[in-house]
Amino acid sequence: MPPLDVVVSAWQIDWTALAMIVASAVLYALGLRSAAAHGHRWPLWRTLAFYILGLGSLAALTCGFPGVYSEQLRWAFTLKISLMLFVVPLLIGLGRPVSLARSALPPRGIARLESVLSSRPVRLVSNSMVAPLLGLVLFSTFLTPAFYTLRANPAAEALLTIAIPVVGLLMALPIIEEADFHRSSAFITLELLFVFIELLIDAVPGILLRLNGQVLDHVLVTRAPLGWFPDALRDQQLAGDILWFICEIVDLPLIILMFMRFARSDKREARSFDDLTDQELDELNAEHLRRGR
Repeated sequence: MPPLDVVVSAWQIDWTALAMIVASAVLYALGLRSAAAHGHRWPLWRTLAFYILGLGSLAALTCGFPGVYSEQLRWAFTLKISLMLFVVPLLIGLGRPVSLARSALPPRGIARLESVLSSRPVRLVSNSMVAPLLGLVLFSTFLTPAFYTLRANPAAEALLTIAIPVVGLLMALPIIEEADFHRSSAFITLELLFVFIELLIDAVPGILLRLNGQVLDHVLVTRAPLGWFPDALRDQQLAGDILWFICEIVDLPLIILMFMRFARSDKREARSFDDLTDQELDELNAEHLRRGR
C-alpha cells in the first residue's frame, strides 16, 4: 500500500472534472441567489454538504491520489469509479439540487424541469430496477481487457468522469428527493425487492476479480512502477476487494433510504384515500373490480 505522504501529496488537475465541478458550483450558487430572491431560505447545512462533501469528494477522487494513479493501479481506478458512482451522488444529493431548482426557477422553468424529470430516458435510468444493472455492466468490463482501456485512454477517462456521477445522481436522487420522482408504494416495494437481489448480483465482478488467478486485462507490467506498487495479480485482487466491499456497504444506506421512501409514499397514499368522499371511494372500488375481471 502507498505511504501516507504519497497519498497526501499526489495531486493533478483533471480538466474534465474541474470543468464539471466549477459548472455545478456556479449553477448551485445561482440557484441559491434566485431562491433567496423568491423568499426561500435554503438550509446552510445543505449548501455545505453540496460544496464540501459532494463536490469536494469528487475533486479528491479525480484530482487526488485515485485520479493520479488510476492508470497504473487497478485498485486506485476501481476506488475512484465505484465511489463516484455510489458515494459522491449521495453526498451531492444531500444538497437537494432538484428541490433548490424548484425554489429558484420561474413557473416556465419549473415546467421544463418537470418535463425533463418525467422524460422516458430519465425515468428509465432513475428506476431502481434498471439503474443497478448499469453498474453491473460497467463493473463487468473490469473482467476483460477493456479494463485497461478504461484506465489508460484519455477519451474514455473523460467520458467516465462525466457519465459516472450523472448516472449515479439519477440513481440516487429518486431516493433522496422522493417528492420529485413520484412512485407508488407498490412500485417502490418491487424496487426494494430488486435491491435485495442486486445485493448479491453486484458483488459478482468484485468476487471474480478477487478470486481469479490470472490477470484479466493481460497488462502484466505498469509504466515506471514504484517500490510500493503491488504486482499485477495482487493489484487485481485489491481492486476486487475494494469493489466487493464498496458495493455491499453502500447498499445498506440505500435500503434504509428506500424503506423511508416507502413509508412516506404509503402515508401519502393513505392521506389521499382519506380525502376521498364515500361516493368517490365507491367509484374507485368499482373501477378496480372492473379492471380485475
